[in-house]
Order: sequence, then structure tokens, then C-alpha cells
Amino acid sequence: MINSVNLIKKFDDITAVNNLNLNIDEVGIFGLIGPDGAGKTTLIRLMCGIMDPTGGDTLIENVSVKKYPEKIKLRIGYMPQRFSLYRDLTVMENLNFYADLYLVPGEERLSTIRKLLEFSNLSPFSDRLAENLSGGMKQKLGLACSLIHKPGILFLDEPTNGVDPLSRREFWSILKELKNEGTLIIISTPYMDEAEKCDRIGFMNKGSLIYTGTPAEFKKMYKGRLIEIVPSDYRGAFDILKNDKRIIGINIYGEMLHINLEENLDPEFIKKILKENNIETISMIDAVPGIEDVFVYFVKKS
Repeated sequence: MINSVNLIKKFDDITAVNNLNLNIDEVGIFGLIGPDGAGKTTLIRLMCGIMDPTGGDTLIENVSVKKYPEKIKLRIGYMPQRFSLYRDLTVMENLNFYADLYLVPGEERLSTIRKLLEFSNLSPFSDRLAENLSGGMKQKLGLACSLIHKPGILFLDEPTNGVDPLSRREFWSILKELKNEGTLIIISTPYMDEAEKCDRIGFMNKGSLIYTGTPAEFKKMYKGRLIEIVPSDYRGAFDILKNDKRIIGINIYGEMLHINLEENLDPEFIKKILKENNIETISMIDAVPGIEDVFVYFVKKS
């Protein structure tokens, strides 16, 4: 369904996408994860035909995006990171306008718009101008418009960024419904709990695709021993431990620390260091790496 071959995008001396190859050949939810500046947004724009590649090409349903960008735009939906709808139209006018663009028929249009308004909690604001919506509401309106025509392939660039947890949950229910109806969804997300919900994920860093596979397979890539500690002063403990050469990686999780060590290293030295700095170790246990732990591990490794 999607095949990117030797895809390159350069901006002067910066290589945003570096000779990337990606093949997605079945319906599902494919999540793009990676740190800021990894190239996720640029990759999505290249695959949508919004910008021209410096080298390589993407085929969507065997159609070259580079040669025929307009042909593929009727087959896909796209939602950018930033609000990009018509600010001088109301919520309902924006939805109807996009329904017109995608030739959504009357009966289907009414039911789809009603469903999307309910999902986004925008029903009370259907007559409000888009420019007068709050930031979160604008994002929800963008979500609704990207789903209006139930495209066969849907590209979403961090669509739930800034959306409240309840709307995120409802949004993902809609995504699963779309997947069950045969829609392929490519979504970039900064939320690791959303990455867990994807059928497959791709980890990007510095313009390269480092890994593709299922979230479960991704977790197995974690190497070493993960220690979870609860110190009396988690920020002080972090500052003390982050420069210790025996520690591969350390991250703050609430008031806990997750520490990555070599597999055979005894973690008792951590307690000793903290005690010398008047910080009590309330608890220390071995932990099972979650996808966020593996994400941080991969960022440091790559």
C-alpha cells in the first residue's frame, strides 16, 4: 500500500530524511515515534506529496507520489501538526466544506458530521468561527475534518497533541473502527501509550528509520537491567546519578527514577551513592521495561 524507496530530503546542509526505506503492505495502524527533529513530520509530508523529495520516491497503491502528487490526494487524508483550516468559517462550515471537497454524499455526510462533532465535543460550538476556538478545540476540528471522507490511507501528524485524555481515548476508538473498515493509518505520536496501541511502529532518529516492528518486538530490543527506585529527593538523586559512568541511562518517572545498568552489575552502589549525599532510598526493585524505557534507550544508543 505504501512503499518509500531511498527517500531523501535535504534543507541546505541539513538532511531531514536520510535514504529511508519503508514498506507498509497491510491495513493497520503504523506509528512513527522518535525524538523532536527526528524527521517524522518531513517523512509524512513527503509521503503525502506536500513537498518534493531530494532523492527517492514513495509509491502509494503503486502510484508515484513524486510524479503524480494530485492523484494520490483523493486517496488519502492528512492532518498536520498545526491548525490549518479556515478561520473565518464556522465549525460546521469547515466540516461541510471538506465534505464538499471529498464528495461525501448527503445521508452519509449528516451522520458522519454528527458523529465527529460528538467525538470532538464540538457540538455546542458548531456555529462558532474557527478563529474563536481554543487551541484544543482547533485541534479537534482538524481531527474531524481529516476523517470526514473516511480515506483509505490516513496520515496524522501528532493529531492528539494538546487534546485532553478523554478525547484522545475517543479518537483512538474511531481509529480502531476505521482500521476495522479497511483504513491504513500512519500516525506520528509523542505519547508512548499511543505507540502501544499501534499494530506496528517505526522508530526514527536523525532522519533514519532505526527500527520497524510490533510494540512487543520493540520492547525486546532493550538491553541491560532496568532498576526502578523511589528516592527521598528524586531530582537531587537524578542530578547525582546522571554523571555516573556505570549508569547507561537514567530517566524521571513521576517521583521515581528508571535506571538502565549493565545486566550483571549489582545495583547496590546506587544506594551507597545516594546515602553519601543524604538521600534516602525508599525502595529499589527490578522493573520490566515499558515502551517509553525502550524509546529512551534507543535515543541514547542511536
